[in-house]
Amino acid sequence: MLFLGYAAGKAVVALEARLGFPGGPAVSAAEHEAYFMNVSVAQWLAVASGLLGACVVVATVTPVGRRVPRPLMLPVLGVMLLAVGGGAGTMVLDGFVGIGVGWQWYHGMLGLIVIALFLETIRSYVAATRRATNRPGTAALSSSGTAAGRRSRR
Repeated sequence: MLFLGYAAGKAVVALEARLGFPGGPAVSAAEHEAYFMNVSVAQWLAVASGLLGACVVVATVTPVGRRVPRPLMLPVLGVMLLAVGGGAGTMVLDGFVGIGVGWQWYHGMLGLIVIALFLETIRSYVAATRRATNRPGTAALSSSGTAAGRRSRR
């Protein structure tokens, strides 16, 4: 839901061709003019990234998505953690310390919640996919490549 909310908020500001986020600090006209790319394009790209993020998070909790190999999914989640942590971390830092962006303390609390929820997404994916490889009736491979617990039959 968080990523869909992010995408929806970015769609609102994209339609208005402005920087920022609904309910967030106002972005000055000077920052708007100095932005490195077309503001509408930037916000629509943010909408796309929010939708993509929502799809990845849904994949971590669905049987079909959990079939994605861990060596592929974990780096994707790691990159997403950097992005989520960067945005939410800015909200936390500015909300509690004040670095000049304009986020308030309640934005900082929201940032902490977002970081915690995303960390839980990663933790639950790791736990679920670990359990999936060690289910009864499946032969989990050891580091030497042999089936763990396999007994020879004579």
